[in-house]
Amino acid sequence: MGKYLLETKIAAVHAYLDNVGSYKDIALEYNVDPTMLVVWVALFREHGLAGFQESYTNYSIEFKMDVLTYMNETGASTREASAEFNIPSPSTVWKWQNIYETQGIDALLPKKKGRLSMKKEPKKNLPIKGSDEELIAENERLRMENAYLKKLHALIQEKEKSQYKKKRK
Repeated sequence: MGKYLLETKIAAVHAYLDNVGSYKDIALEYNVDPTMLVVWVALFREHGLAGFQESYTNYSIEFKMDVLTYMNETGASTREASAEFNIPSPSTVWKWQNIYETQGIDALLPKKKGRLSMKKEPKKNLPIKGSDEELIAENERLRMENAYLKKLHALIQEKEKSQYKKKRK
């Protein structure tokens, strides 16, 4: 709900509560969406000015289940439930309800946000210097290096031959 200024929200809500006009008339006057005005009025009636404060929070699974239980027991809509529990957006409650119905309660667990931390690779146990394992590992490494250099040398010679043949034609 950060799109509209707090002053605009309060003025629009007070205009509606003072019976200045209908939701539609006041929404046109303040250039806001009528459904947003309905949400603002419900938030103001339920929580006062505290209902307009921005909240960036991770909701616990218990809280989410309380909201969904409230909706099931009272038959409240997502808009009414979000106003009752001071949740900024009714779409948040709708997502919880949809996830719960399709994937179950485990899908409601809070998830970490942001980038994953770069975990350091655990250092492999290097063989002790001078041990048999270390000598075998070094021998294997040298064999691989030797095979690589032989292959590289063969490729270079093959390339030179093909270039020499092309020049003579």
